Amino acid sequence: MREAAFVKQNKDKWATFESALSNKTKIAPDVLSDLYIEITDHLSYAKTFYPKSNTEIFLNSLASQAHQKIYKTKKEPKNRIIGFWKTEFPTLFYAHHRELLIAFLTFAFFTAVGAFSSANEGDFVRSILGDGYVNMTLENIENDDPMAVYKQMGEFNMSLGITINNIKVAMFAFIYGVFLGIGTLFILMQNAIMLGSFQYFFYEKGLLWESARTIWIHGTIEISVIIVAGCAGLVLANGLLFPGTFSRMESFKRGVINGLKIMLSTVPFFILAGFLEGFVTRHTEMPDWLALLIITSSLALIIFYYIIYPRQLHQKTNL
Repeated sequence: MREAAFVKQNKDKWATFESALSNKTKIAPDVLSDLYIEITDHLSYAKTFYPKSNTEIFLNSLASQAHQKIYKTKKEPKNRIIGFWKTEFPTLFYAHHRELLIAFLTFAFFTAVGAFSSANEGDFVRSILGDGYVNMTLENIENDDPMAVYKQMGEFNMSLGITINNIKVAMFAFIYGVFLGIGTLFILMQNAIMLGSFQYFFYEKGLLWESARTIWIHGTIEISVIIVAGCAGLVLANGLLFPGTFSRMESFKRGVINGLKIMLSTVPFFILAGFLEGFVTRHTEMPDWLALLIITSSLALIIFYYIIYPRQLHQKTNL
């Protein structure tokens, strides 16, 4: 865009902003903050395409004045932590539902690939899950306790170990986004194929329901937030690949920051999934209705927080 066209397109906003800074127009601090974000975006664009121009000098002056005014008048929320999970993150995450959909479809596709491959290649399950795990599970099935693997460790140690491992997997899914998103998709593929193979293995043994009602007690949240972590990796990759009006470095920084916020949102859910796997999943004798209640409640929580609630906040702020 030519500089003159850029100025003509945005000069009214700049004039409104400048008027607010000089107290000629009264604007609420939160509104002023939103305008400030837009001005800094324009400044970044001007620095990239019109370096050392009058436009850059003017916008830099506006941004400097605004920074002082905003942080002098804007009240910080009393509880920053609650504010992050209640408002800041869901508002941010709405803009990344596309990346979430891509992560979900990738995971669903490769889960089907894992199940299909297991059905058509005899040794595929062993190559994915390992001989040790398969042999142990076959022995548990013979002992009429196919889900005994969830009872081998103490509750706390198992919960802690699983939580740390899941967060590690999620961090890899996020960090590998730096490889243009291919690394993130690879991590999702690995875990999805493992899940598909695992479920088909029990289906083949006539234990699909027994396995599903057990593993999805913790797996509903665990798998869901691994997909969300994959979304974070794709957000990072998107910032690197598609800078838009920003410089590539600025766009990458924004992708990293937004991806880290998405990752931070998953931590309580990973802790909850670890708790369920360590303390609840082992109770394979629980009635079906209770297992289903836990599974459906977990799914409802994930869908509400990551899909419905962000949409509700977006609609409220755009009325």
